[in-house]
Amino acid sequence: MNETWPTAGPAPSARGLIRQSPEDFIVREQLGFEPDGSGEHAFLHLQKRGLNTADLAQRISEISGVALRDIGFSGMKDRHAVTSQWFSVGLAGRAEPDWSQLERSGEVSVLAASRHGRKLRRGVHRANQFTLTLRQVEGEREDLLARLQGVRDGGVPNYFGEQRFGRAGNTLVQARQWAERPRRKLSRTRRGLYLSALRSLLFNRLLARRVAEGSWNTVLPGDVCSLQGTRSRFACNEVDADIAARAAAGDLHPALPLWGRGEPLQGPERLAQQAQILAPESGICRFLEDAGLSLDYRPARALPDDFCWQFCDDGSLQLAFSLGAGSYATAVLAQIIDYSTGDFAFGDGSE
Repeated sequence: MNETWPTAGPAPSARGLIRQSPEDFIVREQLGFEPDGSGEHAFLHLQKRGLNTADLAQRISEISGVALRDIGFSGMKDRHAVTSQWFSVGLAGRAEPDWSQLERSGEVSVLAASRHGRKLRRGVHRANQFTLTLRQVEGEREDLLARLQGVRDGGVPNYFGEQRFGRAGNTLVQARQWAERPRRKLSRTRRGLYLSALRSLLFNRLLARRVAEGSWNTVLPGDVCSLQGTRSRFACNEVDADIAARAAAGDLHPALPLWGRGEPLQGPERLAQQAQILAPESGICRFLEDAGLSLDYRPARALPDDFCWQFCDDGSLQLAFSLGAGSYATAVLAQIIDYSTGDFAFGDGSE
């Protein structure tokens, strides 16, 4: 079963339902650049319903005759949603397939097709734009408004969503079992899934402590800082007035480690605190290092962009916002409402 991570401030009292239909969870990937129109990689902008990213990649492979390893995408998108995203297909001298074949099932629409010189890599897209509908919302309107305004103005703890850990946490359970018996052979996809689940668990543990202490959005001495909207980061041994003001304004965020090999940027105090928090998971830390993962950092705070909402006459609440690549819409929802979803509508992730 998935762990429950603390919210910033009191837990939400309002309740509601998400993903009652795919149209209640709309995701549009924002690539952040335009394909250059030439090159050996076909770039496809596809909209799908009722399929996850791996399903669609398999269909592209079958239609094009291109091996899955030569099909690229930037982020995983939910099955139980209406999502659009980009794929690259390494044709390398092959004839251009008839991409309209993807539309025959009625689950896929081809929005655009172009060419580009490079394969699409994971995590290179700029952001995801969400349009979400929460059904049967119950709770005090004033409390909901205060929470919505708080998210708009101050952001949310940048937790990895429950999708990363699998239905009822099963992916994480299987990852732990594999870590205990690492000689068991896995497919490349399954190995990556398990490593991501273990790494995300450690990050969420560290973030949960900062949330509980109220310092998830505050830079502390010895922290690593991440610049908003970029991959730039730097060590902050001392917190001066400028750093504090930029953190308060959302220009930079404290960043926590994504575990792996490498020289840490944190100061001694932060390293000691993180070692204490993760002591029960020291075996997982060593396993991730032995697996060859490189140390990286992830912002502790996510700031939804263009965040807006609308209360509807039928009792639903509609939200619209954008998040940078790698952040989860469910982390935003968890700060606003105690949500639940039907068993049929469990997401596969949206990064």
